[in-house]
Amino acid sequence: MNYKQTAAEVLKHVGGKENIAHFEHCSTRLRFTLIDNSKADIKRLESIPGVIAVKMTGQCQVVIGNEVVEVYEAVHQLLGGSPNPNSESAAAASEVKPKEKRKLGSVILDFIVGVFQPLIPAIAGAGMLKSLLLLLGLMHVLNPEGQTYKILFQIGDAALYFLPLLVAVTTANKLKVNTLVALAAVGALLLPNMTAMLGEGAQLFGLQIKSIAYAYQVFPAILTVLLYAQMEKWFTRISPKVIRIFFVPMMSLLITVPISLLILGPLGYTLGEGFSAIILTLFDKVGWIAVALLAAVLPLMVSVGMHKALIPYALSAMGSTGKELLYMPASLAHNIAESGACFAVAVRTKDRALRATAISAGISALFGITEPALYGVTLQNKKVLGSVMVSSLIGGAFTGIVGLQAYVLVGPGLASLSMFISEELPRNIINAVIALVISFVVAFVSAFILGKDHKAKAEERQSVNQLTEAKEFKSPVIGEQIPLSEVKDEVFSSKAMGEGIAVIPAKGELYAPADGKIEVIYSRNHAMAMRTANGIELLFHVGIDTVRLRGKYFEPQVQVGDEVKAGDLLLKFDLEKIIEEGYDPVTIAIVTNKDKYKVEVADLKQVNRQDTLMIVTALEN
Repeated sequence: MNYKQTAAEVLKHVGGKENIAHFEHCSTRLRFTLIDNSKADIKRLESIPGVIAVKMTGQCQVVIGNEVVEVYEAVHQLLGGSPNPNSESAAAASEVKPKEKRKLGSVILDFIVGVFQPLIPAIAGAGMLKSLLLLLGLMHVLNPEGQTYKILFQIGDAALYFLPLLVAVTTANKLKVNTLVALAAVGALLLPNMTAMLGEGAQLFGLQIKSIAYAYQVFPAILTVLLYAQMEKWFTRISPKVIRIFFVPMMSLLITVPISLLILGPLGYTLGEGFSAIILTLFDKVGWIAVALLAAVLPLMVSVGMHKALIPYALSAMGSTGKELLYMPASLAHNIAESGACFAVAVRTKDRALRATAISAGISALFGITEPALYGVTLQNKKVLGSVMVSSLIGGAFTGIVGLQAYVLVGPGLASLSMFISEELPRNIINAVIALVISFVVAFVSAFILGKDHKAKAEERQSVNQLTEAKEFKSPVIGEQIPLSEVKDEVFSSKAMGEGIAVIPAKGELYAPADGKIEVIYSRNHAMAMRTANGIELLFHVGIDTVRLRGKYFEPQVQVGDEVKAGDLLLKFDLEKIIEEGYDPVTIAIVTNKDKYKVEVADLKQVNRQDTLMIVTALEN
């Protein structure tokens, strides 16, 4: 993969630098919080080499897979070295541009991901260290009672103990407020002297403060920073600029910390305890059924990012009880099921590219990272997805029946099985191994039997056979044809999207060059895509940068899903107005599935609707 080229294409099709309010990455995805989501061209993003899939769930998530770090660094460089471009210019841009309405669920999920996603490296790294120590202790390589073991264990525990401080930083970053002052506000709750005072029974303004140990807690820190953010913004607005540097943080701390000690801290603590209590009650009532059902739906949850909503619960449960009974055991079943299904597809398929993808994704899933498997293999085949869900259900049911417990927060997989080691429950690790084997074997067998690709291959062969003769495409517009390489847009002129034709229109009408079905009409109406019965995918694009017209001067004459015949009118556009606005009206028609078809362009100048401009033939497999 050419990381720089992939990064440049991704950056361009999320709307450019100026459209990015926040940028980060997780184990497999680039995550963009965009100022205007409508500027993200999902179809073009998905066509970029190296991009597995694109998901719009509050954030624009570009799934890369195992090479996400390299692509992230390349995008980072293109952004001028700022991995989180929530700069003043980006903030100003977000203020002057109209913000689209977002559903409450998307806003909440985006907030949860923004707060908890950056925590994962610290938590996972510390968790793996503790998991490794448990294994070394079990093997008697290190003495659990020795000082070396205890010091190393404390290092592994630091991320969870100081979790409120880490959450303060990520929440402040998400809310775009002063990180260090937010850190100080939450840090006040953790001060050793403060903890001692609360334990002895302290009062503030004559009101009793509840004695709470805030170490390991998540929700008190989030609520504290939420209040601090409002205080900072309000005091910044009303305070004179000359004293703002000390007055804003002083007043914000003076109000935020007392309210947190009296109200928000106890409320957040109760919320976290309640979260854990609900899950434990659910587990006590329905037991293994809850784990089995969660494991079964995890493929769908992960595919849209909804599994991130479980992280606050898992952190709260681990902090308050030292163990987790639902999410980690269910994740073990799901992760390994993804791996088993991928290896089955790799053995079964005759498609070399799919086999390579399946092997790589299967190894990743075996070690706890499932996105490459999901987007590269599972979601591409309903029967494979069904196999994963059924095997996850069975594996999850087993972990629930035996009451599997996790003691470390890290993605469950082959390398992290020691997270299930317990001196009090010696069979716990054995049960984890059995669950791993069950999930893998069931997924492998079922996907091997059901996940055949004969049908897809037969359809592909049929599509190719239908195109034994060259397919002719008429001119979609009346005007003057120019070479595609002369179009003043690098994506089209470089033929990165595919081969095709370009015509300077003499009339504002776009016609179907062949029979087919309308697949996409872009929101600004300046572009659309169709697919012929033979599987040829065509993209029409009227003008250069005409997306900025926001749909003005464009009138689609068809709808998505319409069957059209060659010569049918697809789109009317006001050619004179577009030119008056200063836009190049050149109209492009390209074959986007260029890996399957060869395109020959006729050498004509003045063209009309009866002229054949493209001859398309299928490439041999």
